[in-house]
Amino acid sequence: MTRNYNVVDADGHILEPLTLWDEYIDPAFRDRRPRFVIDENGKERLTVEGKMLGNPRGIGSLGAVGVRQGDVKLDSLKYAEGKKGGFDPHARIPDMDADGIDAAFLYPSLGLFTGAVEAPDLAAAMCRAYNRWLADYCKPYPDRLFGVAMLPMQSVDLAIEEVRYAREVLSMRGGFLRPNPYHGKKMMSDPMYEPFWTVAEDLDFSIGFHEGSTNAMPTVGVDRFEGDRAARHMISHTMEMMLAAMGVIWGGVVDRHPRLRVAFLESGGGWIAPWLDRMNRHFDDEGFNDSAPKMRPSELFQRNCWISFEPVEDSVAVLADYIGPHKIMWATDYPHQDGFFPGAPQMMRDRLGPLSAEAKHQVMAGGALGFYGLA
Repeated sequence: MTRNYNVVDADGHILEPLTLWDEYIDPAFRDRRPRFVIDENGKERLTVEGKMLGNPRGIGSLGAVGVRQGDVKLDSLKYAEGKKGGFDPHARIPDMDADGIDAAFLYPSLGLFTGAVEAPDLAAAMCRAYNRWLADYCKPYPDRLFGVAMLPMQSVDLAIEEVRYAREVLSMRGGFLRPNPYHGKKMMSDPMYEPFWTVAEDLDFSIGFHEGSTNAMPTVGVDRFEGDRAARHMISHTMEMMLAAMGVIWGGVVDRHPRLRVAFLESGGGWIAPWLDRMNRHFDDEGFNDSAPKMRPSELFQRNCWISFEPVEDSVAVLADYIGPHKIMWATDYPHQDGFFPGAPQMMRDRLGPLSAEAKHQVMAGGALGFYGLA
């Protein structure tokens, strides 16, 4: 590395141009591509395979960072009017500079719904188009903007093909999956996924789990709070991630793949400590450990896993010693409605006050650099 990285956004987002799949998708899939539509309520949505995807209140919120401070009027915001840095890398860099952010790892916005696409070939074509576009987005600033590949886990073989393409052709360092189940109720520890994990490990390709919409894929518990959007958001992002962590750690994925790197993103971070304690308690109890991995769950986390805290979580400094500051990341979630801009790095620093300078550096940059293989 020629640049010093002291402040790293582990989970920022782009805003896909509405022409992305028109321009980048394989011509064989052009008639089946996602399309931008206005629904019966006059809201901007995305449609694919005859399904409406995206927030029923409209997709304009995806670019509405600043609404928390009153700088953006959410109800009237159109998607194309969203934060310019989401669409344009040249507009994003000044925003990063204003916050002192040295590098950002980038996840999708509309593409978070790709896991809901049922046809494996269409999902793969959408991922390929998106990844090619994202590589072009990052190209002007290769030491500051890093794309995270979208993977079509609707087919393990096609997901492996996309991992190879992203790593070997586009030089991407990692990809993302939804924590929600892709194939019925199968968790990521199911034997069907073993070839995927083997290839990710062999190619030194990091895998981040990232939740999205609560209605696009099967989501635990949201049926109990159908009328409460806030409750559904809390449940989906945290509890689906807890289940993904259970599959990856207790289910033995990282036990079987010692060089694999896995992260749990945009779900808060404070839950990981009691969750590891709960796994350890069952690991130690002969009455419950018949399905346990070979190694202690907390040790597997230390060897293979990372977690991202949000800048408003006061528990990060308290838990840093237990989790390990080098295993903690943070994120702006720029440019989403619930993102933190401006000021996310300072919000994190304010919560890291009691830690040593080295521990602070690990949280602010070292954890992300380790996960994405830049350390």
